[in-house]
Amino acid sequence: MAKRRDPNSAHYIDNKEFLAKISAYREERIEAEESGDERPQVTNYIGECFVKIANHLAYKSNFVNYTFRDEMILDGIENCLTYMDNFDPAKSKNPFAYFTQITYYAFIRRIQKEKRQMETKFKYIKSLDIDQILEQSADGSEHSNDYLSYMRNMIEQAEADNLAADKANAGKKMPKRRPKYLDERIKAEEAAAKEKEENGQPNDEIIS
Repeated sequence: MAKRRDPNSAHYIDNKEFLAKISAYREERIEAEESGDERPQVTNYIGECFVKIANHLAYKSNFVNYTFRDEMILDGIENCLTYMDNFDPAKSKNPFAYFTQITYYAFIRRIQKEKRQMETKFKYIKSLDIDQILEQSADGSEHSNDYLSYMRNMIEQAEADNLAADKANAGKKMPKRRPKYLDERIKAEEAAAKEKEENGQPNDEIIS
């Protein structure tokens, strides 16, 4: 009796079929560019593969504890669509590994972005004297006391979530190698973010 394929296993995408489909799309795209025609639309199959890769990776132990997992998934899919033209079947026969790596680093950039934003919020909130603000704006009623408790609980819970995610990922190493074409873009994004921070501007990072 044939063994049933586990949809959550590493083989939830047929790599040979994935390679055939993305190779066919690449040829179609190149022909369209050479003839001056409109770029062909990405096929449903290829799009579904990107979605499966992002969703599957998001539930790995490295990422499952993050509360912004949906944003990570969207970033991963967007990155796959952005960089799919760089996949060359003549150089690699493993599109699954290629796009998994792209998705992985999209996740890492989202985590770094969220942590920067969270740290900024914590620093701002902690710099405020919440007790004094409420004393000046309220009459010491039960409502104001409840709000003060709510604010404190929000900060404590956010810190606890952040620590839990860091603890869960402690000791897990990132791959030493990443696609070279991502290096320059990541450096440019980091430089732009640093420049905005130095100039006191809001850091709206562009997700590639």
